Amino acid sequence: MKQLLILSGKGGTGKTTVVGAFVRLLKAQGYADCDVDAPNLHLILKQDVKPQVTDYFGLAKASINIQKCIKCDACRRHCRFDAIAINQDGNYQIDINACEGCAVCSFVCPVQAITLQRFVDGRLELYNGEESVFSTAQLKMGSGTSGLLVSEVKKQLAPFKDNIPIAIIDGSPGIGCPVIASISGVDMVLVVAEPSLSGLSDMKRIIATARKFHTPLAVCVNRFDTNETIAKQIKQFALEQEIPFLTQIPFDEKVIAAVNDGLTIVDVDCRAGDAVRYVFEETIKLLNSL
Repeated sequence: MKQLLILSGKGGTGKTTVVGAFVRLLKAQGYADCDVDAPNLHLILKQDVKPQVTDYFGLAKASINIQKCIKCDACRRHCRFDAIAINQDGNYQIDINACEGCAVCSFVCPVQAITLQRFVDGRLELYNGEESVFSTAQLKMGSGTSGLLVSEVKKQLAPFKDNIPIAIIDGSPGIGCPVIASISGVDMVLVVAEPSLSGLSDMKRIIATARKFHTPLAVCVNRFDTNETIAKQIKQFALEQEIPFLTQIPFDEKVIAAVNDGLTIVDVDCRAGDAVRYVFEETIKLLNSL
């Protein structure tokens, strides 16, 4: 199973719109949405089967047994994350959203009143249909384990790898831990860049990160005609870095209508859809040549 990851750096570039088109054009037998903070690929690729839902347990967090606690204050004084406080009843309690599971509080507690417990930090969903497998997840609000959950999303496809020639993966926006987890182990990254200063900056950082993994790259620009000056800078940067520059996708109001109707942009006749078809063909050629 080869894995094609589509990234954008900043959010709102149209990355998921491109992913949906790729899944449709490839008739992908396996695909995943690794944007676990705000997954939305399912909105344009509706599923005909109910998902298999699994609770996701993230990092262990501290828990205080108030029956054992002697209120010595050692745990609160040593917590560098300010995750321990005294409630209105005079008991010590843990803010699990602030706790990083470092276990210092457990170590300094003289009566072993503090233990580490795992809490539900989200849910994994696997849609196993007759023609395709779709893996996704939703992180619980306030959880800081998005990178680990992204890895679990990708792992859900592993049992089906013999039946999936190419898996399409919708990566997380940004440049942090979820993106690093998304890149790990994939065969190629397609960067969908936005012609803006932040889009250009984040694209450069995405490329730098992918290159630390020695992952092959390609670049395209979405809505290039909204700022043709920066679109040219993106193309020039890609060429200077010897990264394949595939094409420029125009702004197209029909895309908005298609997405609002729950369709991919290759389900309708539009200029942007034609450009994405070209990006798809060139990307698959590059992926198959690896």
